Amino acid sequence: MLKPVYIRKIGVPSTLVHISLGLLLAAGVLGDQFTGRRVLIIAGATALPDLDVALEVVFSGAHRAVGHTFVLPALLIIGLIWETRWRQSSILRQRYNDTGVRMSFLAVGCMFAAGIVPDLVVGGVNVFYPFHDAFMTVDGRLLYSTDRGWVQTFIESSTSSDATQSRTTQNFEFRTVIDAEPTLGADTDSGNAESEQPQVERIFPVAMTGFRGWLLPLATAVTSLRLYRARHERAERETVQNMTK
Repeated sequence: MLKPVYIRKIGVPSTLVHISLGLLLAAGVLGDQFTGRRVLIIAGATALPDLDVALEVVFSGAHRAVGHTFVLPALLIIGLIWETRWRQSSILRQRYNDTGVRMSFLAVGCMFAAGIVPDLVVGGVNVFYPFHDAFMTVDGRLLYSTDRGWVQTFIESSTSSDATQSRTTQNFEFRTVIDAEPTLGADTDSGNAESEQPQVERIFPVAMTGFRGWLLPLATAVTSLRLYRARHERAERETVQNMTK
């Protein structure tokens, strides 16, 4: 007997929100090394986990499991450490020097911190997939009360609202752009309800809350300003170097 599938309809962070967070992190870390090419690298690495939505057509429950597992960035970090520190001759370092090595670690860091963790705190991800199949959420409150002292409700293993069993890829999936459901945004009653076919919609999220909506122009402004300043700082250094020759 097939287990029921619970589709949770929540305002999940969009890929654009993830990319915005990644660019803000990279702008702060790279400083005057922030370039257009590195913007594309960081954006691509941050968006990488969300590509698991494409697997939904062949594997129901793949989204927030295959690409959002902590195993993925852990393996990448281990691979980078082996390639750049333990290997006798690092191909990455020889081809792209120390800057390329730092960019590689930063890209994986942004993928984890901006691409996976925001989903962990909004709806949850399958943290240890495929070794342990269970969606978990880190969400809650941290406060100090004069009556109750310190209160925290962040560290909890979440379960489906429709069952007491843990959420797994076998009984749970998130709604994605692939899912088409009856629309709530249009009135299909045109006086001839019997002839009307129910309208369906696919949702492509951009910003589902005001806070996330603010992140998009903020990241655009910070990225643009950082690129502008980085270009001028590099030009000033080159000018000083030419004058001292």
